[in-house]
Amino acid sequence: MTNSPSPRRKRDGTLRNALVDAGVEMLRERGPDGLSLRECAAKAGVSHAAPAYHFKNIAGLATAIAGRGYQLFSKAMTDRLEAASSNPLDRLNAICHGYMDFATEHPELFLFIFSSRRFSEDDQDFKRHASGAYDILRSTCAPFVPDGTAPDEIEILVWSLVHGYAHLAMTRKKDNPDLGRGWPPLDALLKHLNKALEADS
Repeated sequence: MTNSPSPRRKRDGTLRNALVDAGVEMLRERGPDGLSLRECAAKAGVSHAAPAYHFKNIAGLATAIAGRGYQLFSKAMTDRLEAASSNPLDRLNAICHGYMDFATEHPELFLFIFSSRRFSEDDQDFKRHASGAYDILRSTCAPFVPDGTAPDEIEILVWSLVHGYAHLAMTRKKDNPDLGRGWPPLDALLKHLNKALEADS
């Protein structure tokens, strides 16, 4: 009796995506400290050795999950941009709302990609998606960079405002009942940002 040939390992990315999906689910359920290659394999319905083909270790899985996060992050901002007019302020406000969309819809990924965990800069998917997200910010801020000002000053100004707002809304606001009814909507902050940027541009 001959043994049937072992199934070929899929090389179309299906297994890798399934493992990342499982990792995102674990992140949602347990937080970043709950990630496990073995349990991701079980959730994906493959052998415990299968993840080693795509990820050398748990850091590799974490980097792939972060890459997925940045991909969704970019999509959230791009979706808002596509619905915005060509006016530079409208486009700036659009990516800020896209930022909030991502933080609201994927809080576990939002906190994960901006955590202190180190990700592998050698991973090409991660590098592409992370750079792509920042490029959206950079190109949208470009019209507001005054002559003689380093572009990253305006980029970090906008980034700090919307990121701080998103993080506070997600964490500190919930822990402080005094901020309940007095918590301002994002557009109220953007109104002040818009005035400042218009004055300088």
